[in-house]
Amino acid sequence: MKDTAMTETMTREDVTAMILSAKKQAGMTWEQIADKIDMSPVWTHSAAMGMNAFPADKAKLMVSAMGLPQEAESLLVESPTKIWTQAVPTDPCIYRFYEIVGVYGPTLKALIQEKFGDGIMSAIDFHMSVTREENPKGDRVKVEMSGKYLGYNSW
Repeated sequence: MKDTAMTETMTREDVTAMILSAKKQAGMTWEQIADKIDMSPVWTHSAAMGMNAFPADKAKLMVSAMGLPQEAESLLVESPTKIWTQAVPTDPCIYRFYEIVGVYGPTLKALIQEKFGDGIMSAIDFHMSVTREENPKGDRVKVEMSGKYLGYNSW
């Protein structure tokens, strides 16, 4: 009788693990990887972690840049289901952003609506950068976000 064992199918999580492994082995930064695919480091990391779909041309570049198997390309272009595994993050760096939104979220909402009207800042038509600012009291983390304003419709 012939062996009919099925081979394991690659998952999006497998591709993320391969990207992280290749990054570590190559000693690359997210900025260097982003340069290779002509995207921002913020978007590149988010997409590599499975939170955004790669456009086909960027998936092809990522597979080449990171030495991934060809079948990874089709997984990189799939639209993700964006989920979090825990309600309140416990990683200190991520938690601080959660804390910022908890403390300043209502303020941001009020200021956005005061300046633009009843609506939101899009996280779809969105850009973000993270830079380091030298400061004599200790270097600062500068996070800049820019999202398209989307007004609520009345009907």
